[in-house]
Amino acid sequence: MLSNKTKYGIKALVFLAKQDQRVPVQISVISKSENISQKFLESILLTLKKNGVLGSKKGKGGGYYLLKEPKDISMTTVMRLLEGPIAMVPCVSLNFYEKCEDCPDENACAVNKLMLKVRDNTLQIFRNTSLADLSN
Repeated sequence: MLSNKTKYGIKALVFLAKQDQRVPVQISVISKSENISQKFLESILLTLKKNGVLGSKKGKGGGYYLLKEPKDISMTTVMRLLEGPIAMVPCVSLNFYEKCEDCPDENACAVNKLMLKVRDNTLQIFRNTSLADLSN
């Protein structure tokens, strides 16, 4: 299930992408518009800033803004930053692989085969969806 952190992060990014100009937007404005706790939103936006998705400006006229064009921000990136591994089980994860302790042979494992299909289809959707796609 998608965490609130990721859900709110996507909502905030879409809000920023819909702004006519790339001017900083205050957290309070995003929070009110998207009905997200301001304190929780601060944490989410900080994560996105630390990982190069957002920039910020302090002081009067300050706030958060996109560092890239919305078409250049893939959902794969956003999902991994906010949600963590995309794979549902660690034995099929591309970036966070771990062998399952209870599985002697991944190649013969029915769960592994199924989860590979789920991972690949999920990745295809995330890779082919940009922030621009969600904000149009």
